[in-house]
Parts: sequence; C-alpha cells; structure tokens
Amino acid sequence: MYGSCTGRARVGAVATGAVGAVALLLLAGCTSPDAGGTSPAAAPSMGQQPKAQDPFWVNPGSKAAQQVASYQRDGKTADAELIKKIASQPVGEWVGTEQPEEDARGLTEAATKADRDAVLVLYNIPHRDCGQHSAGGAADGDAYRAWLEKVAKGIGDRRATVIVEPDAVMHMVDGCTEDQYHEERYDLLKGAVKRLKQLPHTKVYLDAGNAGWGKPDSIFEPLKWAGVEQADGFAVNVANFQTTAASKEYGKKVSAKIGGKPFVIDTSRNGNGPYTGGDPAENWCNPPGRALGETPTTETGDPLVDAYLWIKRPGESDGDCKGGPKAGDWYPEYALDLARNTK
Repeated sequence: MYGSCTGRARVGAVATGAVGAVALLLLAGCTSPDAGGTSPAAAPSMGQQPKAQDPFWVNPGSKAAQQVASYQRDGKTADAELIKKIASQPVGEWVGTEQPEEDARGLTEAATKADRDAVLVLYNIPHRDCGQHSAGGAADGDAYRAWLEKVAKGIGDRRATVIVEPDAVMHMVDGCTEDQYHEERYDLLKGAVKRLKQLPHTKVYLDAGNAGWGKPDSIFEPLKWAGVEQADGFAVNVANFQTTAASKEYGKKVSAKIGGKPFVIDTSRNGNGPYTGGDPAENWCNPPGRALGETPTTETGDPLVDAYLWIKRPGESDGDCKGGPKAGDWYPEYALDLARNTK
C-alpha cells in the first residue's frame, strides 16, 4: 500500500466542486478548487512576490489566507503572522473534477489578471492512489480524456505550469498499481502531456517520485513511456519531505537517463527533511516536527532545476492519522507547526 508502498506523503482528494462563478473568482483572486467559495472580503490580500524571482500566482482566497483572516478577527495576531508564511506564497491549485474547465479557466484568468503564472496540478488518473487515503480518479480512460480536454480548454492561451499526476508513474514501477492498468495509464499520461503541450504558454512536468523512494534506474524508462521526453521536464518530491539537496541529487540521476531534462522540486514541507522517529510505514502521514522549505522561485542557482514549487499545499492534511482530518482538509494545528518550525 502507498505509505508502506513508497513513502510519499498523501496529497489529499481532488476537488469535486467548482471553484465558483468566474466573476467571483476574479474578484476574490479565486479560491483553491477544493476550498469552497470565498467572498472577496473573506481573506486579506497577501500580494505577489517579485516577478523576476517568483513568477507564480499567490491565491488571495486560499485556505491559508482565510485562516489568517480568521485569526485576525479573533485577535490571535501571533498565529496570523505564522500562517502568513504560507498564505503569502504561491501554491499548487489541484484542478477539480466536476467543473474542470471552469476551474482551470478561473484560476488562470485570476493569475493572468495579476500578471503571474498559475501552478496547476492534475490528479485524476483512474485507480488513483491504489485505493488508499486519496483513492478515486476518473472512472475510466474515456472519462479521463474528456476531463483533460476540459482542463486544456480552460487553460487556453494563458500562462500555466502544470504538474501531471503525482504518483501515477511511480505506482506502476513499485507494483502498487496492478499490471492490468499499466497499458492504459501510460497511454493516458502520454496523451495528457501531448495535449497540454499543444497549449501555447503551458509548461508541463511529469511526476517522477522522490529521493526517499529513489530508484532512478527503475523509473527512467517508465517516464519515457509516459511521455516525459515531450514534456518540459519532471517533478520530484511532490508532497514528500526529502531535503532539497537529496532531491537535486535524485533528480539529476533521473535527468541523466532521459536526455538531460530539467525538473522542479516540491519544497513545501521539506525544511527539516523527512521524519525518522516513528513507524517507517506511517512517516509519510502528518509527521511531526516538519517545516516549510525554500519559498517558490525560479532562481534556484542550478540550470537543471527550473523551480522550487509548493506543489503540496502546506497545512492540508495527509490523511486521518496522528489526529489529522481526512486527506486534503485544512489542518490548522499542523499548519502552525510547519510555520513555527521554519528557520
């Protein structure tokens, strides 16, 4: 099982509801697809980072921003300042399943209005997460292709960086996804990369696992079968806690086997590295003592690393473990710990 299978932290279920009316999205700066609607006054504006070093969009209606507003209303100034460490940064927006075209359009329009790029995550592959905390996904291949087409139409000609299907390749390599689903999954992933690369201003990164799992010799051919050579690159450490140094080392080993492709690193919660104090089979799930990592930026100082991104949204639960709510739900106590532990 995942967690025991590969040890990557659970990212949580994909949204099942629309972001909301496009007009509200643009007024509020757009909420994350699974956060539910928010009024323009629900959260204070967190502003955008300097474009030269961080071209990605900060969602002023994020769960973290809403938490800041709540703490401020309650007079909890110290807690509000801690959560601002999260709310002021761009995070991945996980595209919903019920109205994907409207979600993708609303998010990218809001980002464009702020003169920034949206960071989107696609997580709807059939048989997702091997039936565990984030189980679900499209009913079958045809349903996935139809969903993807709506996402692509929603993005259109606006700027976006898209992370394609966390775990999808790795779970075929480690045996978590049954063999009978492999052929279709490779076809779906390759099709997703191809369709997204038809968009004029979309960068595409296929998920390639993490340094804790760390088998470059096993994953490079499956990545090719999944279309990584047609993508802009690949993503490592999505929702995991491996250090940036370890992630770079792993990514470069993978890159060397697929033609020198660049990659992005999820640094959202890797400030203190992985947790090693408990049952290894459960260390992926809301581990204590973790911290925020490097803030999102394209200035990584390494030509092979295109960006540090917060793909997993800090403060959302990995699953109903260690006192946390279900996967993907906002977990304020954990968010505070992440911010408090950050150097």
